[in-house]
Amino acid sequence: MLDLPVRLLLIEDNPLHRRLIQQLLTADPQLQCEVEAVERLADGLARLARNDVDLVLLDLVLPDSQELETLLRVRLAAPQVPVVILTSLDDVKLAARAVESGAYDYLVKSNLKSTALSRSIRYTLSRARARGGEWDSPMFRLAQQQFLKAAQYMDLDDNIRQRLLFPQRTQVVSFPFFRDDRSQVETVFGYRVQHVLSMGPTKGGIRYHQDVDLGEVAALAMWMTWKCALMKLPFGGAKGGVRVDPTSLSKRELQRLTRRYTAEIIDIIGPDRDIPAPDMGTDEQVMAWLMDTYSQQVGHAVPAVVTGKPVVLGGSLGRKEATGRGLVYLIKASAEHLGLDLSRASAVVQGFGNVGSYTARFLAEAGVKLVGVSDVSTGLFNPNGLSVDALLAHVAEHRVLAGFPDAEAISNQELLELDCDVLALAALQNQVTVENADRLKCRLLAEGANGPTMLEADDILFERGIFVLPDILGNAGGVTVSYFEWVQGIQNLTWTLEEINARLQTILLDAFHRTLKRAGDNHIDMRTAALIEGVSRVTEAKLLRGVFP
Repeated sequence: MLDLPVRLLLIEDNPLHRRLIQQLLTADPQLQCEVEAVERLADGLARLARNDVDLVLLDLVLPDSQELETLLRVRLAAPQVPVVILTSLDDVKLAARAVESGAYDYLVKSNLKSTALSRSIRYTLSRARARGGEWDSPMFRLAQQQFLKAAQYMDLDDNIRQRLLFPQRTQVVSFPFFRDDRSQVETVFGYRVQHVLSMGPTKGGIRYHQDVDLGEVAALAMWMTWKCALMKLPFGGAKGGVRVDPTSLSKRELQRLTRRYTAEIIDIIGPDRDIPAPDMGTDEQVMAWLMDTYSQQVGHAVPAVVTGKPVVLGGSLGRKEATGRGLVYLIKASAEHLGLDLSRASAVVQGFGNVGSYTARFLAEAGVKLVGVSDVSTGLFNPNGLSVDALLAHVAEHRVLAGFPDAEAISNQELLELDCDVLALAALQNQVTVENADRLKCRLLAEGANGPTMLEADDILFERGIFVLPDILGNAGGVTVSYFEWVQGIQNLTWTLEEINARLQTILLDAFHRTLKRAGDNHIDMRTAALIEGVSRVTEAKLLRGVFP
């Protein structure tokens, strides 16, 4: 699945072929398209002038244009929009020439099937993104802007600033894997980015998502560097990803994809090099496959090559819930700082995956009334409070929150603007923007997701007096317990859950109070203070190590 929905322009004069293509696209549940069909090139060019088309399906023989001239006119009108040619069997040579002239692919209309059509669209959009500049990502721009803001406040040496602005090591791969019917071979893009190698091995999760690109992975790796440094963990930041929709894969397909991806990046990972972990779209089973593939290659079991794996394979107790638990530890510390009684407080949690569901559970255990929650399917609101156990039971049965009976369905925007004491963001990036920051009604904004608040929105929240737990602090519980798992694996020992939670709380609260003190002393927001804490530690390490040769 790609960015949804895909805005597709079909330029085809044959009404039978137009209906066929629209029926085939409707038959594929993994590819949602908004299709606009026209039969003349002039109408298609007028539509392209609006600059909101993702892909063009183009017949080269139209009433008002013929052959390669048709393609050239489309490319001239919209040079950035990828084109897939629709051809009849006797015009295949013409279609091949069109590909040589800049089209991405061609499809023979008489042989057209839903699978071939949807694959061509998905591959074309992936290739267009790769050609269009992987670094050009809103998330990476946000990460760089945040870093540059902190660097300006701390008067960071320009040599260090330039060195930390981009990752130190980047690997981009494309690789195939078999679908279950063995007749289809899918090719996908994968990434592994290591931002800083000066602090020790690098550490960071692996994300499977249809929107993953190099810029997003680089941003997450950069944030992981600051996060580890803020927590005083002996790691540099890393991140990995595969551009694929994991919900469209069977378990066998997911295993084949994971093992092939591991083989592609195997030379740069290892317990003393780079230690992956779960992230969006991956879990402890994926980590088990990654560990097994790595171990098969080196000839012996290497549990410490990944964290977030099952406990029976050397995983740590408390790792699965660590991010949500850590966020609630910090919410409690923030509430104490603000004079907020959590036993009388209300909360809204955006996102009900691993982080969001555990955040909701631990907030409820602290006596907080959960009045709003959301996932990809819907938002829910009940001013009298939502039962976390009932929500978990509903998701266990239906997979999503949609249809939950004891709440009012609301939009994501309405959820963010609910009147509450605590708003916990545990979904996607770019949720709080300059457009809605002045409409938030919370006292405490706690970020469990990565990059949920835009830079301009930070200034608005600070001016309004909304206390922000920034992501590099708020969601650091996961990497902290991953560090505990790595230590236990390296030393072949185990800690109890009580030991792990106590150590986690100690490390998080130490980072919180250091950040709070810096924010107060320098009269800056918590995010900038946390970044300065992390960047300062990395800067000190780089200066001490020097430059080789």
